[in-house]
Amino acid sequence: MQMPSFAAGRLILSLVMVCLSAASPAAPSIEYVLSMDEPHTHYFEVRIAVSGHKQDFIDFKMPVWTPGSYLVREFARNVEGFTASAGNNRPIRSEKINKNTWRVYSSGADQVAVSYRVYAFEISVRTPFLDATHGYVQPAAVFMAVDKLQNQPATLTVKPYREWKEISTGLSPAGKDKWVLAVPDFDILVDSPIEIGNQTIFSFNALGIPHTVAMYGPGNYEKDRLIQDMKTIVEETGKVVGENPNKNYTFIVHNLNAGGGGLEHLNSTTLQTTRLGYETNYTGFLSLVAHEYFHLWNVKRIRPKALGPFDYDNENYTNLLWVSEGLTAYYDDLITRRAGFYSPEQYLTLLTNGIGNIQNAPGNTVQSLAESSWDAWIKYYRPNENSNNTTISYYTKGAVIGALLDLQIMHSSNGQRSLDDVMRFLYDEYYKKQKRGFTDVEMQQAVEKVAGMSMTDFFRDYIYSTKPIDYNRYFSYAGLRLSETARNEPFLGATVSPSGGRMTVTAVQRGTSAYESGLNVNDEIIAINGYRIESDPNRFITGKKVGEKVTMMVSRAGIIQNLEVTLLKNPNISYRLERTPSATPGQEALLRKWLRI
Repeated sequence: MQMPSFAAGRLILSLVMVCLSAASPAAPSIEYVLSMDEPHTHYFEVRIAVSGHKQDFIDFKMPVWTPGSYLVREFARNVEGFTASAGNNRPIRSEKINKNTWRVYSSGADQVAVSYRVYAFEISVRTPFLDATHGYVQPAAVFMAVDKLQNQPATLTVKPYREWKEISTGLSPAGKDKWVLAVPDFDILVDSPIEIGNQTIFSFNALGIPHTVAMYGPGNYEKDRLIQDMKTIVEETGKVVGENPNKNYTFIVHNLNAGGGGLEHLNSTTLQTTRLGYETNYTGFLSLVAHEYFHLWNVKRIRPKALGPFDYDNENYTNLLWVSEGLTAYYDDLITRRAGFYSPEQYLTLLTNGIGNIQNAPGNTVQSLAESSWDAWIKYYRPNENSNNTTISYYTKGAVIGALLDLQIMHSSNGQRSLDDVMRFLYDEYYKKQKRGFTDVEMQQAVEKVAGMSMTDFFRDYIYSTKPIDYNRYFSYAGLRLSETARNEPFLGATVSPSGGRMTVTAVQRGTSAYESGLNVNDEIIAINGYRIESDPNRFITGKKVGEKVTMMVSRAGIIQNLEVTLLKNPNISYRLERTPSATPGQEALLRKWLRI
């Protein structure tokens, strides 16, 4: 019987597809293996095996920076002992062709493997660390990318030190063995820190997904209280955008003797805090939790166009870190207030402190918020003794700008919309719909769309220039007033630190007595008006009047000299944010809505 023509066509097509499938080479495979046989030496050992990638040579590239921390850190500086082999461990030639790239001459071999060691002994959220107590993997500083295969799935096998039983990471197991992890691509590997050791692990459910907390080191926290309060913070944070894009989330917490901070990742974060700080700064820790958790939306999904796909070899410049970090800094305290951990008065005090830090920094009149964002790579993470005179923090000023934007939007929409709606719009439009980051212009347009008004003047004056901010215009919408109190006492303006029994100048504030009289950083102050200095020199000018002169004996580069210092008025201003007695019902309503009173 003759086969119908359409059936014959389908059969032929199927046969063609089978033949093509049989002829197509298998996709390359990548396997990472991480070992730590001698943790007390602080060396991680890495092996990368590549199969099915037949090339004349293969380049292995170590990132020079890690997303979320905008500084070229040159992670390759900690790599040593790089070797390459093919087939059954046959050594093959390799060479380093630039600061972070090793070229392996594979000559078409089907299987190529490289091995190297990474020295890891810098404890921070941005760098890996390994000692006899635990291992922390910051992947950008440990794992190399296989050039041209960055989008290829891989596996990561972790071989822990023999006494360690736990692993905590945002990566999922590839199967039943928890030590073998599935790596969807290199970007996600970089975005997934790993804690290895005997950390304390507990969990809670919030926003419809499981959250794991991995605690390294002892701390004076109360477990049950911390679980409940972190859950409250997580749930309050999730209300801003209203959709949780993750299936799970991991908090890695390092309880240390000193230090602190956090770094965001796609479905995890690393937090560092002092082990005894849960009593003295418990709410501050919760604010840190809010900050890093909010980043899973703002930065990891809601992002400037420049921040993804990442170039791991070079700086990734953007004017919008004031959005990525500054608005997140605004939300961390606001969310902590919304969750009930800060009182309205405490929140306003924190906001006022931020304003004071901005206004009293000479750099506020030098560097715009956009410039601060752009120059993070060369200035923010490389401060020097003159930084306060020339720069401003996109964290601090960005947080204050976030408050002003929020108040403007609420005012112009009669309390119907807020900055939350801007974040939702950015998430829906650019992350979900267009699947990309937004530009500077699109950020302004998003605010204007939600506010229902032009924001050209605001962005021109307060984002792209250093024009003084009219704070009371925005605070008046909520029945608040920012008051200023000038200080009329004389002020030296030098930061002096004891060093080796000497009082050494470490910073000089522009526009102060010390600055105008020529006192320099690194000067040793020996005496004022003939009296030897053994502690804070400011106590020697207490009781003196503005305009008086003092003689300061200093040693500069080993040469003794006298400086005549004219005492100028303290340029720093004290600020206070307080309610206006004559606030209207509408202003009171906006304040209640803003601060959830």
